[in-house]
Amino acid sequence: MAENKTIKLEKSEGVASITLDRPKHNVFNIGMMQEFCSVLEEVSQDASLKCVVIYGEGASWCAGVDVGDHRPEMAPDMIATFNRSLSLIANLEIPSIAAVHGNCLGGGMEYAIACDVVIASKKAKFGQPEVKLGFLPPYAAIRLPLLVGPAKAIEVCTSGKIYTADEAQLMGFVSQSVEDDEFTESVVRMIHEIQASSPLILRLNKQAVNQHLGMSPKDALEGVSDLFLNTLIKSEDTLEGIASFYEKRRPDWKNC
Repeated sequence: MAENKTIKLEKSEGVASITLDRPKHNVFNIGMMQEFCSVLEEVSQDASLKCVVIYGEGASWCAGVDVGDHRPEMAPDMIATFNRSLSLIANLEIPSIAAVHGNCLGGGMEYAIACDVVIASKKAKFGQPEVKLGFLPPYAAIRLPLLVGPAKAIEVCTSGKIYTADEAQLMGFVSQSVEDDEFTESVVRMIHEIQASSPLILRLNKQAVNQHLGMSPKDALEGVSDLFLNTLIKSEDTLEGIASFYEKRRPDWKNC
């Protein structure tokens, strides 16, 4: 496989670190999306991982998708590749973290909100300004209503307004807004919290949240209880967690 030119991947201690690296502002074109898909597929197939963190190199996290790739003759390929990359993020079984600094606009914001957790520096800027160029944000149109409600989603998509990290946190699509000099430390702290747990149990926790969205409370509770009693409680790692508690030691996870 050819070496990626715009997407970097590093794995260490159960953490996959993906870095967007297309100067100057990590604007995606179709080629970069294809590389992103390739990296995400590799991450999704690694059962030893506990989380994935997406960083941006340079002044921006991601300032969007190349306007040139929106031309009618290129749009079908662009949308298909864009949708594939978003689906790969959304279908990751492990927690995903967008570590956002600088501009996070258009398709960049859509990639961020596809992640489970968004940690943003105070200087980060969010928005869907493509309405002013005659476009709509397809993924934001379906994801934002789940995160912030329909009214705010329509505001974001139709105003093209740029929001601060604090405003984005108040709306609900940013998990943490932190001071710039605390940004790296905050991301690392979140990673360390996740690293303390079993890869299997992390996957089951994420599954418990996602597979019951939209269900009635009764059906959802039955489903989560079934997952708890018939999958989780029968795992070696749950038994190890119980044993480590009583023996006052750190658990030795087996990922099974």
